[in-house]
Amino acid sequence: MPVDLVLKNAKICLLDRIVEAGLAINDGRIVKVSKEVNLPPACENLNLKGNLVLPGVIDAHVHLRDQDLSYKEDFFTGTCAAASGGVTTVLDMPNNMPVTMSSESLLKRMEIAAKNSIVNVAFYSAFPKRLEEMREIVESGAKGFKFFFSRQIGGVSPEDEESLRIFFREAAKLSVPVLIHAEDKTFLDSKMEELKKNGRCNISAFSEAHSVESETKAIGRAVEMSHASGAHVHICHVSAGQSVNVVSSAKRRGIHVTCEVTPHHLLLSQYEMKHQGFIALTNPPLRSETDQEALWLALKSDVIDIISSDHAPHALHEKMKESVWDVSTGFPGLETMVPLMLTQVNNGRLSLLSMVRLMSKRPSEIFRIRGRGCLREGYYADLTVVNFKREWKIDSSKFYSKAKFSPFNGKIVKGKVIKTFVNGQLVMDEGEIIGKPGTGEIIR
Repeated sequence: MPVDLVLKNAKICLLDRIVEAGLAINDGRIVKVSKEVNLPPACENLNLKGNLVLPGVIDAHVHLRDQDLSYKEDFFTGTCAAASGGVTTVLDMPNNMPVTMSSESLLKRMEIAAKNSIVNVAFYSAFPKRLEEMREIVESGAKGFKFFFSRQIGGVSPEDEESLRIFFREAAKLSVPVLIHAEDKTFLDSKMEELKKNGRCNISAFSEAHSVESETKAIGRAVEMSHASGAHVHICHVSAGQSVNVVSSAKRRGIHVTCEVTPHHLLLSQYEMKHQGFIALTNPPLRSETDQEALWLALKSDVIDIISSDHAPHALHEKMKESVWDVSTGFPGLETMVPLMLTQVNNGRLSLLSMVRLMSKRPSEIFRIRGRGCLREGYYADLTVVNFKREWKIDSSKFYSKAKFSPFNGKIVKGKVIKTFVNGQLVMDEGEIIGKPGTGEIIR
């Protein structure tokens, strides 16, 4: 019996090397990786013309919006953006409207996503109001709990130390991570009040409030909660050298902590924020060039575990405000993450195998996304096919995301995603979305 599809004439990125080979797919899974002569007959053959096949990229930090925030993004546009950018699996954050913080709200989002998604989608939840709901949420499929130390999102206040310790212990029992937005609420509120009282409403005031000190203080608190409870904590979007020092120290102590970095914190600094204005405003804010270098060093020394986009789409009018305190922070990242990092590989700043480990293998391990994250027989055929040497210009007006702006707009990059396969199905081909809604699976 012939298999469904054979991809020929490719460079296949395995865990430890790149080989010239082909790949056979049947029923959505990889059934063989070998030289062309050893591949089985197929219903369809596709010549990849010597281009590079990477394991499908897994983006562990994505805001897909939808529901009451669908004017910013919805599951269809967000997952089209993912497919366009070579991302085959996304993990959706819970700070939505309504907030994902119960099995009911989680299952509702899953139901909407199942009908509309082009790529695979997994979900996080915020902490519920009642401790006993946590197990039900995990059994419904949540991959972890997201907690904001800066403000209450979900059922537990960041100022309720006793409840937090109980909820962290429960997460440890359930063997799921607690993802941390690391900003100290007391510091942040006090500083913002002071700055507003003094009439400060520009970008520098925002950076002063959302400071490195606030971030490191919150990371330290999360680390100690992990130590006390046994919970795995994952620090989102680390942005500064001092922050990675705290994480590195915790890892040396044997505390179960992982962390991520975004392309924008690796590649942009306060300089771009000053010159691009509120378009480049994100939280945590862009830091100094010294912090950038520290992040790169931490990436190369394996202190940082994964690269994620923190795709945060907004309506353009939400970025165009008089006061920085009224601006919605963040920008889309699903369509720029892979080409930006391929450019760094081309520039010799990162090896290709390291990029694959940071953007496919480690996310699959940390968040227990089984059967994905590497090209191996028996695994799902989630594939990111790239022309490694193609140079092109990022044009945010052509994004599939509803948010058609980016601080990377106009940047020349080297390395382009030319095809994206999800569960063995070609969903994006040379910039055109050809997958149908529902192609992506809901990963529980």
